[in-house]
Amino acid sequence: MCNIELDFSKEIHLNKIPTHEAWLNNIVSFLTEWYDNSDIIKTNTSGSTGIPKTIELTKEAMVKSAEMTGKFLNLKENDSALLCMPALFIAGKMMLVRAIVWKLKLRCIQPSSNPLKNIKNEISFSAMTPMQVEHSLDKLHLIKKLIIGGAQIPTPLSKQLNQFSTSIYESFGMTETISHIALKKVSKNPEERFKLLPNTKIDLDDRGCLTIKTPFSNEEIITNDLVKMHSENEFEWLGRLDNVINSGGIKIYPEKVEKQLKTIIPNEFIISSQPDPILGNKVILVIEGCILTHIEELIQNFNFNHKYEKPREIYFIEKFQRTPTGKIVRRNISLSFK
Repeated sequence: MCNIELDFSKEIHLNKIPTHEAWLNNIVSFLTEWYDNSDIIKTNTSGSTGIPKTIELTKEAMVKSAEMTGKFLNLKENDSALLCMPALFIAGKMMLVRAIVWKLKLRCIQPSSNPLKNIKNEISFSAMTPMQVEHSLDKLHLIKKLIIGGAQIPTPLSKQLNQFSTSIYESFGMTETISHIALKKVSKNPEERFKLLPNTKIDLDDRGCLTIKTPFSNEEIITNDLVKMHSENEFEWLGRLDNVINSGGIKIYPEKVEKQLKTIIPNEFIISSQPDPILGNKVILVIEGCILTHIEELIQNFNFNHKYEKPREIYFIEKFQRTPTGKIVRRNISLSFK
């Protein structure tokens, strides 16, 4: 697997970085943009909850975000770091910015589902998706500080991460907040709630959705994320307003149901809904891949938190549509099963 080492404690010569592959070209393109005279970086949202869009972020704000993360994780100059996500999106871009700000020695490898396959030496800091972590458990001890983002961590994986003594955090954030604004420890002595990074303020709007005020922006960010606030700097994520199902007058949060069911369903799947003459909407389970022969019995005997959470129909789909960052596109999935 091709990889490059970028030592940001020294001057970086962009013309010496190879660009013969797309992932390498994305790194050089971002660094070229970073070192130009503009104060703005353009980047794309993932498109998991809507049509992908291009937004503008200031370099000053990206630096402040990187400083906050580095202080939280106690990063130091010459620490080693690993970039294993595409530099085309905010997660990859911010790994590069953190390396620049903290003068890290950054090892860049081609993004894959098993990024630690050829890693032999300890690395101070990295960021991965849950899928990458799941394929890297045998070598995860080599990463001393790890943030996980891009999707919710499945319950079975969370339980495995509880056994690691190194510092592993689930992150909460979005492109508009310049990566994460809150972290939750999921390794040894795990935490139940996300904790805000310093000087970040949150509140709830009249829908019960999270609003965010970061220290690097004057604009309040209004999200569609439903949360339960436990204090001014701690919250529990419930799910997306876009995905909430009203079944028989009861609000069902698909993400919470999915977290329960990931303990018994090995395939990728989502909870969705279909119109129902009695309930208004009925909960359905859509599973990717081969038919699971005993799934109906497992669902029937599963102890759900609420009876309305139990799927009324089970469907199988060959392959989910996904965003470029690997998130399942939920829009209109239930229409395929009418």
